[in-house]
Amino acid sequence: MKMAAWKAFRGILMALGAVVLLAALLFVAANLWVLGRTQARIEHELPLCAAERVGIVFGTSHWTRSGVRNPYFDARMSASARLLRLGRVDHLLLSGDNRTLSYNEPATMWRDLRGREVADADMTLDYAGFSTFDTLARARDVFGVERALLVTQAWHLPRALFIAEALGIEAQGCAVASRSVAGVWRLQAREWVARVATLGDLYLWGREPYFLGPLEPLEIAPSVWEVPPLPGEPEA
Repeated sequence: MKMAAWKAFRGILMALGAVVLLAALLFVAANLWVLGRTQARIEHELPLCAAERVGIVFGTSHWTRSGVRNPYFDARMSASARLLRLGRVDHLLLSGDNRTLSYNEPATMWRDLRGREVADADMTLDYAGFSTFDTLARARDVFGVERALLVTQAWHLPRALFIAEALGIEAQGCAVASRSVAGVWRLQAREWVARVATLGDLYLWGREPYFLGPLEPLEIAPSVWEVPPLPGEPEA
């Protein structure tokens, strides 16, 4: 009797082990699929980033939990301002979380970029970018974005690019260089989990953005190359 019980218990353990192994293999395979589909569209040298009319800047907290300025936020703002100066983008869509009165990522980005001499006309604020998925879905459905340069850290870009492709946005990634902080491995580990969850959002349970609204196409000032010549002036 004891021998039969032990065999049954061992069989259950082996079955559970097989399930765990299969889940681990699927987890790794899903991440490798996302990475493989997107790596060719990520540029790590800012001046070489693809030229697009719209740059989508993903929000993050201005401060870390330890109360110091977030280097990832600073890096995204610095890169966004520089992309405008270099003419790699004509307009910035600043998308982030504004779920409470005391936390407003888009407004914080806007204030920071104004301090970097970015004109108001070159920025649009999206207050309902509660997640990477929401930011990109709203970029398409609310702001009419069909092509864009995605501006964020290298570990975030594969998921963002994968979502953009699934939503029909032609996107390139501009990886923002930033100094590492303590606990960065937690962000990267969480990103591995988020990539797998994204596949479920896109292909299994049909995720929808938290909030949409009427179409509000971006008002993009014409670049110097698009300004029509004056009468009698030769075209560029």
